[in-house]
Amino acid sequence: MRGSVSRIVRFDNEEEFIDEMQAVFDVFSELSSRYGGGDVIEGIILWDTIGIQDDEGIKIFRVGEFQMVRGSLNLPVEKIFTLERFFDEMESKWDELSVEDIKYFVDLMNESLGEERVYYDAYDLGLERGEAYIVINLRSLQYLDHVVDVEDREAFEWALSTLMKYI
Repeated sequence: MRGSVSRIVRFDNEEEFIDEMQAVFDVFSELSSRYGGGDVIEGIILWDTIGIQDDEGIKIFRVGEFQMVRGSLNLPVEKIFTLERFFDEMESKWDELSVEDIKYFVDLMNESLGEERVYYDAYDLGLERGEAYIVINLRSLQYLDHVVDVEDREAFEWALSTLMKYI
């Protein structure tokens, strides 16, 4: 990703971080759609982000979201039930769940499925609870900084300031 930087960021309040990053992403996306230049935030991986390969592609979600995405997985029912059993176990241990625990469960899921369908990049990235890996396109950010007009400048500066709070 030419022109991009990535960084591990830390946060104390996970829900606040998620809400703020969603708002920042929305502002930058709106400005990019008006002015061009591409996405400023190219990706965020939270410490509990997991990917599952189904017959259509990889679906990304967080540990506690399995019940919501279960219906969107294009997998045989027995594989979904296998995954659900492991995700229920992880969710029951939420308060003490660590990155190492999630990695362990992911390995067990893949072993039970008989194939590698579940991915957990946070462990490989060295994330811990309360951390995220963020990828920012500096070229898109710089482009927007130069082309955003006065009426959108306040929104741009708010989004940039909020993003920088974590970096």
